[in-house]
This record gives sequence, structure tokens and C-alpha cells, in this order.
Amino acid sequence: MVIEVRRDVFRLAQVFTISRGSRTEAQVLTVTVTRGGLTGRGECVPYARYGETLDSVEAEIASLPQDVTRAALQGLLPAGAARNAVDCALWDLEAKAAGRRVWDLAGLPAPGPEITAYTLSLATPETMMAQAAKNAFRPLLKVKLGTPDDMPRLEAVRAGAPASTIIVDANEGWTPEVYADLAPHLKRLGVAMVEQPLPAGEDEALLDMARPVPVCADESCHDRTSLPGLAGKYDIANIKLDKTGGLTEALLLRDAALAAGYGIFVGCMVGSSLAMAPAVLLAQGAAFTDLDGPLLLAEDREEPLLFDAQGVHPPSAALWG
Repeated sequence: MVIEVRRDVFRLAQVFTISRGSRTEAQVLTVTVTRGGLTGRGECVPYARYGETLDSVEAEIASLPQDVTRAALQGLLPAGAARNAVDCALWDLEAKAAGRRVWDLAGLPAPGPEITAYTLSLATPETMMAQAAKNAFRPLLKVKLGTPDDMPRLEAVRAGAPASTIIVDANEGWTPEVYADLAPHLKRLGVAMVEQPLPAGEDEALLDMARPVPVCADESCHDRTSLPGLAGKYDIANIKLDKTGGLTEALLLRDAALAAGYGIFVGCMVGSSLAMAPAVLLAQGAAFTDLDGPLLLAEDREEPLLFDAQGVHPPSAALWG
């Protein structure tokens, strides 16, 4: 078996801004594993928040034995982007070798479309109202916040999209005081969920705070080892393949989180349809799904995922799995 890594860049349709900064392109790593004339593919997005760079993730992948199995991989690399791309590529290869779809190999029901959020970038209230109005036909909008001055932004989005369900992502940007002040207004404005209001590692304040809307752990939830630390603070676990280190751990985390009483939110980094494809399997029946990465791009993979009024559809075999 041969493992290869390539750097790919996808232009964004517009500048994408969160509380940590802005970007105009998605820089991803594409992993291919080839054996017996068949090739499997996976994609990851190295994330600086977790100490990852393109170089560091490439080095992790290069450290693997060329004959690595998916089972062995779980102990050779930590949860993160590198393991994700290789794990998903191995799933793809296994499916091609078996002549079956990944969901059959994993013992999962055949997937269907899932409604996905569409993310509104952090901007001025006027700009965010315009973004919301332009996308008011979408049933679910995710609003990037995370500053001390977010109330006018949230009011503007609700005015622009009065009928859409809104979820809010603070990206660790609030203090306990800011969140406590905003929380009643989230309820008033019909927000269905707030994601990671406080920094991971500094979220103990949530233990003593009322949760008028469900609170979701993102940066505080990576893999199954994260679950004990969520107790009493969060209601929902955000599962992302680049955090779990691939579909293998993500499916285990989903089962463990559900067993522990958490709701499931399946999220993504800003990547192409190849990165989202395995997550569509994971998102089946989730409380919320945010797999809009391809919708934010100006260009995508060949054989991209289909997005329509029913949501994001499972991948074709030509794309993945």
C-alpha cells in the first residue's frame, strides 16, 4: 500500500470571518491510499487552534508505516486532522475493495439527506442582516459571534431571517459575564442552540449558570475521552471528523455521547465535499448538522455533494465511500 499526501487550495466564495480571524481560501490536505490498483481518498483541514499546521500534519502522516490498517491507525496517531484524512481514505479503500458502500461495511442504515446549517460570517450588524436576508429561505442558519458587542448582530440576523431556525457559535469568544447577559436574549430571539460560549479549559463557569437554550461543546469535545469533562456544562456534543481523528472514532463518540444523554451536532471545518462526505453518514438523525463547507467555496471537487431543499445528500461512490 502507498500513502500519498497533496496540498489543495479552494477559493472561498467570500471572506469568511470568525472571532479568531478571517480567511479567503481553504487550505486542505488530500490523502490517497493505493493498494491493488484501487485508491481511497480522505481530506483534512489542519487547524491552528489545535496546534496543527500543514507541515505538522504532513509529518504525522509521513510517520505511518505504508501497510497501516485502520485498526492500527487508531493507536499510531492521536485524534486530529492527520488521523482523520488517513482513516477516511482507508474506509474509502475498504469500500472499493469490497464493492460495497461504507455504510454497509459499518453496519449502518443507508443514509438519506440531512438539513444542514448555512453559516453567516461575523461582520457588522448591517452586513449580517443582509447575509441573513439573502439566505432567509434556508431552514437553519448558523451565526458566527464571539465578541462583547454581539447583541446588535443577533437582532439584525433575526430581523433578516424571521422564519429560519438560528443556532449561534461564539467560538470561545465570550466571558461568563457576556454570556450571562446574552443568554436570556438568545431565548427571546428563538435561538435553538449556543455553541462553545466560553473558552475550552475555562468553562467551569457553565456549571453554575442557567442554560435557557441548549449549550453545545465544540472546542471542549474532541473524542470519547472528552465526555467526562462535559458533564453539567453542556447538553450537546459537536462531533467533527478533524477533531475525532476520522470516522472510526466519530461513530464511537456518537454512540457514547448518545448513551450519556447528549444531543448530537455534526460540524465541519471549511473544506471541500470530500471532507464532508464521511460526515453525512455521521449526521443521520443528529439534532443539528452543519456540513456547509462546500456551500462557502467558489470551487469544489469533481462529483461534489448534492445540496438541495432536502439538505445535504450522501456522497456518490465516485466522490467517496
